[in-house]
Amino acid sequence: MKPSELKAILHDHCLWFESNGVRGTRANLQDADLLGANLVGANLVGANLRGADLRGADLQDANFDSADLLGAYLVGADLVGANLQGADLQGANLRGADLQGARFTTNFKKVCWFHDATFSEEQIAWVCLHPKYPECADSLKWAKVTAEAA
Repeated sequence: MKPSELKAILHDHCLWFESNGVRGTRANLQDADLLGANLVGANLVGANLRGADLRGADLQDANFDSADLLGAYLVGADLVGANLQGADLQGANLRGADLQGARFTTNFKKVCWFHDATFSEEQIAWVCLHPKYPECADSLKWAKVTAEAA
């Protein structure tokens, strides 16, 4: 996706969010190629990111002071190596997402859904701390970290 196109979508989404849906349009970034995108400062509240390629994307400190993933729809999104440290993931849907090597903080505990998601073995501690872990445990996939990925 061209940076100018992404900028226009995010601007329209911000208008939609700030006007409670009266102006602008909710961001539809379904299946978007956002590989390595810098999304720090982007308002992604309730955005549709289903199946988006967010490998290596920077979503650090995604909260009300900068970018925000509150209630974002990230079903099947590829978040391999994404930086989600400090991101507000409250109510986000990560069902079937690939989070191998993604970096996140305790805000992960607020994710709404993460059934069928894939994680790296080094993320086990974070995932097991999630209050919904017991109901999701059987559906999760764990990837072994290889020397090439490290």
